[in-house]
Amino acid sequence: MKKTNKKLLLHSCCAPCSTTVIERLKNQYLITILFYNPNIEPEAEYLKRKEEQINLLKKLKIDYLDIDYLNEEFKNIIKGYENEAEKGRRCYYCFNLRLGKTAEIAKEKSFDLFGTTLSVSPHKNIEVINEIGEILEKSYNIEYLNIDFKTQNGYQRSLELSIEYKLYRQNYCGCQYSKGE
Repeated sequence: MKKTNKKLLLHSCCAPCSTTVIERLKNQYLITILFYNPNIEPEAEYLKRKEEQINLLKKLKIDYLDIDYLNEEFKNIIKGYENEAEKGRRCYYCFNLRLGKTAEIAKEKSFDLFGTTLSVSPHKNIEVINEIGEILEKSYNIEYLNIDFKTQNGYQRSLELSIEYKLYRQNYCGCQYSKGE
């Protein structure tokens, strides 16, 4: 694909997942990363992932936006679904929360489109992520970047780039409920 002047607000769950997505998209879009992950627990883990993301973006000269740690928002939205397995309704509400905030900010700040790095993970359901993205696209009247970043060995490439950049790789999604899975 050739370079456009379209401004993309890209939600990022963590630095490792963002590596391969940025690599694929940086020559096509003007990327700004949004680090909004109220699901990550404990707060020390959240801060570690946030710092890692910001350090990577500085190296790559990619702009970013950041939202404070709003864990109570996450806990309120998934109330009653705490015991669901990964890929269940808890994850649906979590994705919706994070993508909804991304779409809202993208619209407010006049981005052309929004997307997420979540689809690079083999543990995430791309159909659910894209369903949410398409609903939000209509609600906010802003284009959703519908791409499965697992394709073309995206996850494997994120592992390689994580080693290259010496990134901290977490061993769970982020919420306390996924930690034991």
